[in-house]
Amino acid sequence: MEKKITRRTLLGSAGVGAMLGMRGAAAEENDRKVLVVGVACSPRRGMTTATATAAALEAAATNPRIETQLVDLGGMSIAGSLGDGRPADPADHVPDDFDTEVLPVLQSEHLGGLIIGSPCYYRCLSSLCMAFLERLAALRQPTMKLADLPVGALSVGAYRNGGQELVIQQILTAMLCHKAKVVGGNPPAFQGATLWNAYQDDITRDEFGIVSAQRLGARVAEAALQNTA
Repeated sequence: MEKKITRRTLLGSAGVGAMLGMRGAAAEENDRKVLVVGVACSPRRGMTTATATAAALEAAATNPRIETQLVDLGGMSIAGSLGDGRPADPADHVPDDFDTEVLPVLQSEHLGGLIIGSPCYYRCLSSLCMAFLERLAALRQPTMKLADLPVGALSVGAYRNGGQELVIQQILTAMLCHKAKVVGGNPPAFQGATLWNAYQDDITRDEFGIVSAQRLGARVAEAALQNTA
């Protein structure tokens, strides 16, 4: 890789991505800004899935019209759904973190692309990712708010071929229910980004995986900009 990448720098760049994007949009005030959101669906906040998602967002923010935002679900309380977007908790009238922290981001009028990352557990997506996908039902009514939205996926596994492609397929299949425009990345991330946690949680040492995340992010941004052309 051409430059040294660390987990801290990636998470930091994702955190200020929105600010950088806002400056770029101000410089081109005649162009509509485009928000690309990355959602890291690991219960381990700030760890490998969040870092991988941040790498994808960093690559997405190469155009001055693009602003990025990382939403790390680690540590959040997000219940599953009853099928209509409400939490599957008996006290479902009480808002949880999806309602207060996640949904407002996805309701942004500038949302132009989405990257969803999940760890791979038993060759399946995480329960937190499943809860997040179920709660997206709130964006199906009264209209399909995610229709035609470019969506890409990435997954982190304990083995190089540990089921990451299956997790990506599960995520993208769910997004088809929103009429989203599912996209892969440029080679080698045809289906999505696959990363291998082989270095004691330092996912930046998986150079192949980080490159796949970067190429996924670039492709999602490309598709998002094409939607506004």
